[in-house]
Amino acid sequence: MLTQLNYLYGKPTATGQYKQQYEDFVVTEHLGFELTGEGEHVLVYLQKRDCNTIFVAEQLAKYVGISTKLVSYAGLKDRQAITMQWFSLHMPGQQTPDFSGFDLANCQILKVTRHNKKLKIGALKGNYFKIILRDLTAQSEIESKLALIKQHGVPNYFGEQRFGRGENNIIQAINWAKGAITVKDRKKRSFYLSAARSAIFNDIVSKRIEQQLHKTVIDGDILQLAQRSSWFVVQTDELALLQARLENGEINITAPMMGDSPLGTQFKALEFEQECLENWSEFYDLFKKERVETARRSLLLRADQLNWQWLDCHSLELDFYLPSGCYATSVIRELIIENE
Repeated sequence: MLTQLNYLYGKPTATGQYKQQYEDFVVTEHLGFELTGEGEHVLVYLQKRDCNTIFVAEQLAKYVGISTKLVSYAGLKDRQAITMQWFSLHMPGQQTPDFSGFDLANCQILKVTRHNKKLKIGALKGNYFKIILRDLTAQSEIESKLALIKQHGVPNYFGEQRFGRGENNIIQAINWAKGAITVKDRKKRSFYLSAARSAIFNDIVSKRIEQQLHKTVIDGDILQLAQRSSWFVVQTDELALLQARLENGEINITAPMMGDSPLGTQFKALEFEQECLENWSEFYDLFKKERVETARRSLLLRADQLNWQWLDCHSLELDFYLPSGCYATSVIRELIIENE
């Protein structure tokens, strides 16, 4: 499914590898807010390597003697990587545990503090990435595309993690929508719905790129202020002004995260999105039944603080920052085709 999506700068001819070693993919979580140092929740900042986030959460719960339901985190992090992230343990009225005896292979606790609120999924501002690409070809092409990415960004596609191994989540979502299966497990329902909405979003973004509408404000578009969540609908008499603001990086075009509620777009933008959604009509009843709210997401993604250096002729180190919910693989995808 991801291989069929359009590229912003054309399909790469450069090839290469990433995640050949755990050290080739380093992720540092950025909450974006100060921790209080006191409160009902013990917060543990942990570095892990070759470890699943859920598994680490279970081991922390076991160590301090609480239910796994009382352990939370802001987001799932790659297993095949070195990642630094916070875990929240709800321990009201209890002393902060001594974690010196916590012994889990490939994990190291870096900091322990307290906070007055639970750490919820999505409760982070973003992530810093340090990625090494290896066995690269076409160095000059990669350099050219990096310059374009730094200036204009990449498609804000959801990555393969969203769809599960072998794209199982979206396959099961389609089966569920068609009534071929019943899904009772709450987590699976959530995963399948997210996969479906993400696939639809990716498809709309890809079609907009195909029609060269990713850099053009059209009548009735919903635009988002850069670095902010507020958005507004384009009116016909504002097109020229808003096009200039788009080119200056002040605003972003959005595409829908489909749900049961109205898309919000109007006029030509609404017609475009409705035409795209005709291919996904099997999900209409499911989203209505599950009461899924329609949301908006930026069409393009800017890799902030993007810097790079060649370690040798075939190895490249990338450093950049992405907002929460965005995928580093969307940046890599524009640069190389991964070797089999």
